[in-house]
Amino acid sequence: MSTYVLVHGAWHTGAELAPVAAHLREAGHAVFTPTIEGNRPGDVKTSGLEEAIESIVDYLVENALSDVILLGHSYGGMVITGVADRIPERLRRLIYWVAFVPNDGEALVDMVPPDRVAIFEALAAERGDGSVVLPFQVWREAFINDADLETATRAYELLNPHPFRTFTDKIALRTNPAEIALPKSYLLCTEDTALPHSAWWHPRLSEKLSLFRLVQTSGSHELCFSDPARLAKAILEAGRD
Repeated sequence: MSTYVLVHGAWHTGAELAPVAAHLREAGHAVFTPTIEGNRPGDVKTSGLEEAIESIVDYLVENALSDVILLGHSYGGMVITGVADRIPERLRRLIYWVAFVPNDGEALVDMVPPDRVAIFEALAAERGDGSVVLPFQVWREAFINDADLETATRAYELLNPHPFRTFTDKIALRTNPAEIALPKSYLLCTEDTALPHSAWWHPRLSEKLSLFRLVQTSGSHELCFSDPARLAKAILEAGRD
């Protein structure tokens, strides 16, 4: 039995990963799905990346979790990189699921094409409370293009405003991901268009891990909604010893 901690992406909470966690538990594993600070019900939307990272560090420590296979989805890659930099002794492997891989001093927006950054900035300015929300059309076409309309709509209704500062804060690391002395996997969804394929997740971001296991599966950026069983199977492949 292994211990998996699944760290969600932007606009999500840990609850959205419950169907995936159920499949992993059926396979005999312990699974935890915390919610990052800034995405919990009632959280202010002005918190930053450091608070996000510390919330997952605290979760692992408070729950006495060790030998953890730590997965981060999308923005969650920023978070798990910070966690691995701070408490590597509690971890067994990192899994980046179509996730950002930052080096020291990089922000998420530094890894996103300028036109996408401009969209985020405009959306944040429009809301005026420190948060950003995806328009449904962007969600439907770029994030969950493998789902039918009913599934995409139901998933969209679960999303919550995300703190924009976590996208613009630059991460502070003692060790860049390539030098972190942990096994790493990159889980790639082949129909993912959340980033344009001219500036895609792999190999542009995955190669920053240096030595890593590549696992590919069909599906969109939001495979957790469209096919949680398929995602769970890929996670097990990515997490095996």
